This record gives sequence, C-alpha cells and structure tokens, in this order.
Amino acid sequence: MRRGYLAWGAILSVSGIGVMAITASSTYEDVHYDDFGSAMTALAGVIGGGLLLLGLGPLTLSLLGLLGWWAGRLPLLLRLAARDVAGDPVRTAPAVAATVIATALAVALMIIEPALAAQRRAEYYPEARPDALVVDGFPADKAAAVRAAVQRELPGIPIAQRDRQLDFAHLNIEFVESSSLDPYGWLPPQIGDQALLRYLTGDPSTPYAENTAVVVTTENVKADSVVIYYDLSDKEDSLSTRTVPAITVRPVGPYVDGIFVPAKIVRDLGFHLGPEQLIIDPSFHRSSAIEQERLDRRLADSASTYLERGFVAPTGWLRFVVVAALVALGGALAASGLAGGDSRSRRVLVRVRGSGAAMRLVVACRAWLSAAGGMVLGGAAGCAIGLLLVWPFTTSSSWEPYERAAFDTPWWPIAALVGGLPVLAAAIAALPPPGPRQRSRT
Repeated sequence: MRRGYLAWGAILSVSGIGVMAITASSTYEDVHYDDFGSAMTALAGVIGGGLLLLGLGPLTLSLLGLLGWWAGRLPLLLRLAARDVAGDPVRTAPAVAATVIATALAVALMIIEPALAAQRRAEYYPEARPDALVVDGFPADKAAAVRAAVQRELPGIPIAQRDRQLDFAHLNIEFVESSSLDPYGWLPPQIGDQALLRYLTGDPSTPYAENTAVVVTTENVKADSVVIYYDLSDKEDSLSTRTVPAITVRPVGPYVDGIFVPAKIVRDLGFHLGPEQLIIDPSFHRSSAIEQERLDRRLADSASTYLERGFVAPTGWLRFVVVAALVALGGALAASGLAGGDSRSRRVLVRVRGSGAAMRLVVACRAWLSAAGGMVLGGAAGCAIGLLLVWPFTTSSSWEPYERAAFDTPWWPIAALVGGLPVLAAAIAALPPPGPRQRSRT
C-alpha cells in the first residue's frame, strides 16, 4: 500500500473527527439555537462524519496489511485464512470497506436515534387527553356534515364541541384572582357546551351553568370571576368588558388547562360561533387507531383527525440498521469468497492431508476475520460519529429551551452487533456446499 493513500485516509479521518468535535462543543450548552444555526451546525457535523467515512477506505487497506503482518503469529487455520484475506487486498479491500462503512452507519444510528427519542419525549406536549380523538381542520360550512360523519362512524358516543368565533373581532378572556398581588391571569379560552366542560375536567359532576365560567387549571389559583374584553369592530382602543362569575376546578390531566366559557355567554355579546373541534371524550369511549383510520376514510379530505396516544418513539430507523447489518454481513462473506481466489490454502491443506472439513474451517476463519476486522474498525468509527453528532442533533430551537434529556447509549446491542455478526458470517461460510442431488435439482 502506498503511504500517500494511508496519509490521505488519516488526514480525512482526523479532519472529520475534528469537524464533529467542533460542532459538538459549539452545541454543548442547553440554550436557544435558532433553526438556521442548528441546521448548519448539524450539516457541518454530517460533513465531518462523511469525511471520517471517506478516510476509512485507505485505513481498510492498512488494516489488511496489519492482518497479513500478524498472520505468522496465528494458529495454522487462522494463519492460512489471514494470508488469503490480506494476500490480495485489491480484491478483498472493497468488500471489507463495505463492512466497515455499513457497520459505522448502523452503530452511529443506534446511538443518535435513542438520544433523539429521549429528547423528543421530554419536549413532547400532548394536544389532548390520552386516547381522545379530535376532529378539526374543517370549514364552517362543512361542520354539520363532519359531525354527522363522526356520529355514523361512532354511533351513540357523546361528542364534545369546542367553538370558535367566526367574526373578525377582538376577544380576550382573563380570569381574576382577588387574593393575588397580580390578580389577572391568562389561559387558553375554551368556548363550548357542557360536554366540553366534562372533557376538560374529566368529572361529570362538575357544576355547569350557562352564566358561569370555569377556570380549569393545575396551578394553585382560585379565580373569583372572568373578565371578557371584546370589540365587534375589531378596534382594541375601545374595548368593552363583561365580568362573569367563575369557579376553579382541577383538570384530569396537566395538558388541558383553560378558561371554559359557555357558548351562550359569547353569543350574547354579539359574536357568531362555529365548531372548531369535535372531541370524543375518553371518559366515555377510548378511541383506537383502527377507528381513526375508518373515520379518516369516511371524512376523506373534508377534515383531519388526531388521536392522542402520547409520545411514540419512531422505529423506522431499525429497518436501516437491519439493512446496514445485512450489507456488512454480505461484505464480509464477499471478502471471504474473493480471498479464496488463489488456492494457496488448499494446496497447503493437501500437503498436510487436510480434510474437506478443515477447508471449511479455513473458509469460516476467512469470513470471521473479514467481518471482525471490518466490524471493529466500523464500530469504533460509528461510536465516534454517534457520540459527537448527538449534541447538534438534540439542540432546542424553542425560546425557552429544554434541558437535554438523559439517555442511555445501547452498548449491549452495539456489542451484540459488532461481536455477533462475525460469528454469524463464520457459521454461514462454514456451511457445506450443496451435494450432487441438490445441484441436479437446482
């Protein structure tokens, strides 16, 4: 191997690690990162990872050279297998390099994806109560048709309705807590009927009156009244106010806080209301994904549905890991087959009266050495890429950034991948060839 190629491989690998280390250090703090800066930093980290992977090609040739140099110190079967693999690097190096790169990508993904899932779980904010089915995104003129479709799909199940104002007018609602130094507080307005109040509180016994608002919150407040600021002309310089009595209740969950105002109060102010969301209350019926799919087909494009199932970690990346593992395994088997191009090992075994089983052991050793060398080098590169790129990929772009969530690096699955695939490659390579009857059938 020319030293120039080895030097270029080392330069590319060191440069890639350096770029990723810089991106990791620049995103180490748990502060606000704007979207553009985060994207550019992540892109720089990916480029660094690409440089490292490019440098692994020449380093693979160096690995084969070291394997041939150490072959004289190995037992006979391993010595013959090592000399076969390292004796013709022009043929075997591309296959081993495929094993190295595929392993590096798989290991890096196994480190990054669990960290991303942990961060997303920490930042996840439910949009509804667990197992609640929400239908929204429909225009006012299709509200009746959408409600009828929901009733046909889920007959006999109560539907809570959240209303919205249809006028281009100013409407703001605040609660008043007379015992507080800062008596005015804001929560999202929840305009609707008694079914909506039951959904928010999760308690059918919550008192409902058409002239009383309900402050639904987990905070330690006690609201006495609610002030509605409004102006139908949409001019905030001449707001009218109306004060209505209020009570305070705690919701069934921490994500449905709001100021419930009966729709009649808002209509009496002169506003026109229309349905904004139709909600299947999980207190009466826990919706399933199958029901959501059926309702989606019935509604077509007239509305959208959302089923609150909590945070669900994505699993699609596992398919990529499986494919990468198969590519790594195939690369090791291909390198083993290409290494058997010359008959040096066979001639040596014939001289020492080696059996066919001994030849299969040599083939298995070739596959094991090809896979083990590629797995070790690729696993080390994948760990470096994954542990460094975790930082830019878990930055927070919100103005009130979340702290990075703790995550566990799956060392045991990584060890199983790096240590198990060479054994699997050896077992597959050691399988006896098909007999004469099997060949005639094929």
